Amino acid sequence: MFRDWGFLLGEIWALIVLAALVGVIAGWIIFGQRKQSAAGSGDAAQFKADLDRSRAMHADKDDRIRALEAEISSLRVSAKPRTTPPAPVPIFGFEDGVKPATLATARGTGPDDLKRIKGIGPRLERMCFDLGFYHFDQIASWTPEEVAWVDANLEGFAGRVTRDNWVAQAKILAADGETGFSKRVDQGDVYS
Repeated sequence: MFRDWGFLLGEIWALIVLAALVGVIAGWIIFGQRKQSAAGSGDAAQFKADLDRSRAMHADKDDRIRALEAEISSLRVSAKPRTTPPAPVPIFGFEDGVKPATLATARGTGPDDLKRIKGIGPRLERMCFDLGFYHFDQIASWTPEEVAWVDANLEGFAGRVTRDNWVAQAKILAADGETGFSKRVDQGDVYS
């Protein structure tokens, strides 16, 4: 029964030495911090002086805020309502572009699989259909002004046509060509 006690006592002594070492390190860190904070107590007076100086510089902030709020209120009352809509904001260098030709429904055998264009997923395909774009040849024929219009009117996806270069991809697909992305879609590697 007492044969394995030697090993157990050896482990206990090793743990005691380890605990003493951790205690020494922790004490050194704590003592070092206490010594540092004692040295930094002179800085506290400097910080307090800086704080007091800052408070004095900005004591009138509440008065300035009230004055600005009153000025804004008076401007709102005196402002005339806008009778004309604001000027359109240029998007991608065009004034909201020009809406491309659309279709009420898809031609012939139904719409093309627009998801074969990189950048068009199921949600964007549905959005394109809702806007009247069903076929690759429609997208392939867009001018820069029409691209700007579509970029501006894809809610939540502004700029996507330009970023993913839909027109160039659609030209290839409209000519019965393939892109690397369309091959992956055809193989079922993209949308499962």
